[in-house]
Amino acid sequence: MTHIPPPAEELRLLDLELRRLDARRAQLLHRRAWLVRALHAAAPPAPAPVAPPRPEASAPRVQNVLLLLGGVLLTVAAIAFTLVSWGELGIAGRALVLGAVTVAVLAAPVPLLKRGLRSTAESVAGLGLALTVLDAYALHEAALTGTDATGYTAVASAALAALWAAYGLLPRASALRLPRPAALMAAQLPLVLGAVAFDAGPYGVTLAMLVTAACDGAVALRGPAGPVRRTAVVGACGLGVPGAWAAGWLSWTATGPSAAARAAALLLLAAGVALTAARHPSAERQAGGLAVAVGLLTVAAIGGTVRSALPALWTVPAYLACGIALLAVTRWARLPRAVRRGLVHASAAVQGLALLWTLPLVAVALTGPAAWIERVWAGAPAGTRAAVTADVPWPPYSGTVPVVLVAVAGVLVLAREAVGRARALTGALVLGWATALVLPPVLDVPYAVGLAALGCLTAGALAASAWPRTPERPSPLHLTATVLALLTTLPLVLLSLAGQGATLTVTAVLTALFAAASWTPRSAPVTAPAALVYATALVCASGAAAGWRPQDTAVLVLVAPVAAALLAARLGDTARATVPVEVTGAAAALLAFGLAAVPGDLPMLALVLALCGVIASGTALRPGRRPVAFAGTALFVLAAWVRLAAWDVGTPEAYTLPVSVPALVVGALGRRRDARVSSWTAYGPGLAATLVPSLLAAWGDTHWVRPLLLGLAALALTLLGARHHLQAPLLLGGAVLALDALHELAPYIAQVTDALPRWVPPALAGLLLLAVGATYEQRLRDARRVRDFLGTMR
Repeated sequence: MTHIPPPAEELRLLDLELRRLDARRAQLLHRRAWLVRALHAAAPPAPAPVAPPRPEASAPRVQNVLLLLGGVLLTVAAIAFTLVSWGELGIAGRALVLGAVTVAVLAAPVPLLKRGLRSTAESVAGLGLALTVLDAYALHEAALTGTDATGYTAVASAALAALWAAYGLLPRASALRLPRPAALMAAQLPLVLGAVAFDAGPYGVTLAMLVTAACDGAVALRGPAGPVRRTAVVGACGLGVPGAWAAGWLSWTATGPSAAARAAALLLLAAGVALTAARHPSAERQAGGLAVAVGLLTVAAIGGTVRSALPALWTVPAYLACGIALLAVTRWARLPRAVRRGLVHASAAVQGLALLWTLPLVAVALTGPAAWIERVWAGAPAGTRAAVTADVPWPPYSGTVPVVLVAVAGVLVLAREAVGRARALTGALVLGWATALVLPPVLDVPYAVGLAALGCLTAGALAASAWPRTPERPSPLHLTATVLALLTTLPLVLLSLAGQGATLTVTAVLTALFAAASWTPRSAPVTAPAALVYATALVCASGAAAGWRPQDTAVLVLVAPVAAALLAARLGDTARATVPVEVTGAAAALLAFGLAAVPGDLPMLALVLALCGVIASGTALRPGRRPVAFAGTALFVLAAWVRLAAWDVGTPEAYTLPVSVPALVVGALGRRRDARVSSWTAYGPGLAATLVPSLLAAWGDTHWVRPLLLGLAALALTLLGARHHLQAPLLLGGAVLALDALHELAPYIAQVTDALPRWVPPALAGLLLLAVGATYEQRLRDARRVRDFLGTMR
């Protein structure tokens, strides 16, 4: 009987069997994966798929090239036939050949289009259009040889344009893209060539160009998009721009109101075409540029008409008035916003060109008086213009420059909200300053009045830079006013060089003005140094007027460094004007050096150096200027040296001891504050400054006094260094003592050397080497002890 286990036992057996099957399956799958990897590793890599070769030219491109080449070859053949074989045929044969070939070629594109061969149809149509040109040429050569070539070309181009346009509009040929642009290209010639043929003159030719450009513009605005519109745009620009330039040139060179009016009519025609295009919705992106062209053409038209009736002096103001009048047109609300913005830009361009015209006169007013540097106090001229243009020519037609500057400044003030208040006021300030600068030479006022006007301009600019006093930091308007005040002083001082009294008065007034402006902290960083500069100039001018020598004037110039030091101490280290004031004072001190050194007066130079040392020492008393003490010490030392040189003192100790003693005192004070300071740092420079020059002098001295004193001093330094355990005095004193003793024993050594036989020095050297070798280790121990002993010293 079959044994059937209980259900629980049977379930346990089934689970056990399933686990065995899962384990076996996992083992087999692992083995399979290993075999697959082994096979892939042993098999050679499969070749990468090779992409099919890419054709270098697509089928449509090949087709277009072939069609184009075929059309060119047929056109060449037609030209050859017309030029070579045409004369062998009679009138009837010629007409038959021309008509048959042209009609056949022009009719061929229709069936080609029905079959879908568009490219072929376009090529054949192009050949047909070329044949019509050859037909026109053949007609002129066969039957109309006596006609004018230019007139015939105008008529033929008009006929061809009409024929090509009609051909392109035929129901069955309307799908062709070539005839209508070709007709538009041919239409560019009839009016221009007709004007040339009828000898219409420059006005007629320009009118023809502008009318043709207007027609092109109409086609570009209302014609269909595609090749026709692009061709129209090219034609409008190609004829409109040269036509506008030609009209502008005719207006500029017009010699009378009639010619100017005709040129103005041409310019207004071009402006009307551009305005129409700018207002059209399809030209929204180009509206700004077209509006600028409209504004410039209108200004050229009206300004040229007004110019022809005015003197040449008022040419630029006339154009400027027209440019400013454009701003009134921009208030017309019916104009698109882009057009109004373009008119504003055109007005700005006209005003900018007018300002460029004023620059030569402004430059002459600023830099022209520089010629008086070579003619100091040679005598003041009668008028300001002669003083300004001493060596430079007066710019022609510059009498209306102030009018231009004032007009543009007024526009900026009125349009300050649109331009920006700060920028507008700054620009108006600059233009007003330029007007006041050029007005005296333009009016040719007397010399004294011109100086007074420039002085008032300087005072006004300084007042503008100092008002109001509430903001601490300068605004762009304040900075501009300060810079303009400084620029005004340039021609003012240069013009004052013509007379002695003028120089003294101008420098004194400028010193007072800039000193008064320095009370405003905002302007002090610029005005305070300027006041010192002009004070220095006043001192120099006063010395020259009094007949003083330059070295005498140098002492008086030191008033500026003294004032700078006192003012800097009064301002404090936190003020922004402190450093500029101190730099200006240092520059004045250098000027004093130069004035004292040029004549070679050594006592006066020593006095100037000593006074500068006093000033530097006083400056060093301020907490933030301690390093200036080194400069003061150097100045004192230089003053002492120069004074000794003036006394013809040749003893080096007289020059070195004034340096060594202060250096040793400073070193002693430093070691007292900080005991860690090395003796080399504290005493080394001071000792070396005297010992080394004295030792060099002793070696060249034939007497015994200097070597004896130097030896005693070196011995004392050596003993002091040993007593206080200081390296610098010990080693420097010992080295100098040894070299000094060697110098004293050198003659006796030389005598002994001459008396000894020649074999004695080598024998002594050998004995020395033997002794050193025998006691080598003992010498090393002694050297270490000396090194350790010196290491304990400071």
